[in-house]
Amino acid sequence: MKIRHNISLKKYNTFGIEALASHFVEITTIQNLKEVLQKEGYPKKIVLSGGSNMLIVNDLNALVMHINLKGITIFSEDDHHVILKVMAGENWHEFVIWTINHNFGGLENLSLIPGNVGTSPIQNIGAYGVELKDCFESCEAMDISTQQLVTFSRPDCRFGYRDSIFKNSGKGKYIITSVNFKLAKQPHKLNTSYGAIESQLKEKKIKTPTIKDVSDAVITIRQKKLPDPSKLGNSGSFFKNPVITKDEFNTFLNNNPEAPFYKISDSTYKIPAGWLIEKCGFKGKRFGDAGVHKNQALVLVNFGGASGMDLLKLAHKIQDAVLKRFGIEIKPEVNIIT
Repeated sequence: MKIRHNISLKKYNTFGIEALASHFVEITTIQNLKEVLQKEGYPKKIVLSGGSNMLIVNDLNALVMHINLKGITIFSEDDHHVILKVMAGENWHEFVIWTINHNFGGLENLSLIPGNVGTSPIQNIGAYGVELKDCFESCEAMDISTQQLVTFSRPDCRFGYRDSIFKNSGKGKYIITSVNFKLAKQPHKLNTSYGAIESQLKEKKIKTPTIKDVSDAVITIRQKKLPDPSKLGNSGSFFKNPVITKDEFNTFLNNNPEAPFYKISDSTYKIPAGWLIEKCGFKGKRFGDAGVHKNQALVLVNFGGASGMDLLKLAHKIQDAVLKRFGIEIKPEVNIIT
């Protein structure tokens, strides 16, 4: 384990932002992590995983700890389910493909989401009618203050929409080291009703889809809508879809009868943030090297030379415009690091 200095973070964040870490270390074992957390003399310590859900605004005068813990193991199984232990540094999409190749169902709708396994519970990542919590069994995390491993069950994590304990009372207190998933053996229960999955399957003339068919459909849809971070810097969806109360929804729908929405409960409704942003005229717009993707208004992009501050200013401009026009506050899904 070697601590390096003045390291470029450009290849470690999917926005492709050029920023320097004053100190940088690769974490490949649990023991590495314990030792680094015990080191003194650094202004602060920052955890970096897949770099897909973050916007680095400035150079970081900190010890950046890149979590690169690897491994997928079958923890237990029976005739119907399997529980997998997956280390935090595993690439999320590669892990999903691994489960499909082993005929374990449950994560196929979450194909092609950027990032690593260790950050997936923090956001309670979700797509096409499925959330991480649906297949989550537990996770292990290191208590930063004691360097002891703690197990979090599903109730412990307090999952919500793109939310968990790790974004609230547990923020800055724990580093997730592994995640346990409970996945299904055949027969698989497929979720094809959300978004364009069914139409994509019909286009391919697939009447009895497998988990691979669903995964392939999701990949095709995402590739049409979302830019490849290796070709155009981005962090996926930059904003969360706002959830509003029934009274707010009634006022909103009265003024915008054509607006799409999703009913969450009798008292809450979700409005697609991409629709709000598009209606404010930002879709496909470019401001220097920072911009909004032409196919998906939820995605902010770096055309090559944008700084983190350029993208943050654009995000604020979009938030102000949506609030002014619709009276709805949209919040970043990405983690802003300063």
